[in-house]
Amino acid sequence: MVTLSDFQRIGLGLVGFGAFFILFGMLLYFDSVLLAFGNILFLSGLVFIIGLRRTFTFFFQRQKLKGTSFFLGGVLIVLMRWPILGMLLEAYGFVSLFRSFFPVAFGFLGSLGNIPILSKLLQKLGESSSMV
Repeated sequence: MVTLSDFQRIGLGLVGFGAFFILFGMLLYFDSVLLAFGNILFLSGLVFIIGLRRTFTFFFQRQKLKGTSFFLGGVLIVLMRWPILGMLLEAYGFVSLFRSFFPVAFGFLGSLGNIPILSKLLQKLGESSSMV
């Protein structure tokens, strides 16, 4: 079990609320206020989870400057009330920034297949898709 400090717990809550507001803002036809609020909560939660210095070094590594510029530029454009363009830029920047994390996440999802109930469900889904 991973132990979290109080600041990390607060950060996890902020990231969760940020993701909720971003999703809710997208569901409400790209409401710029909700998207902006979600972006601010997400970024502040990230700072609380990993710290200010590590957040700064993560975003401003030489190989991640392109993704950082698109992500933070998208946040700025959402704050200027152009939500669709801003979210498109943010999405590209997010994928560029977290490209190295995706194989780890997919590997974790693959390990979920070892759970008996889920493995049976995945097996049935595989059988039904091969019949088509």
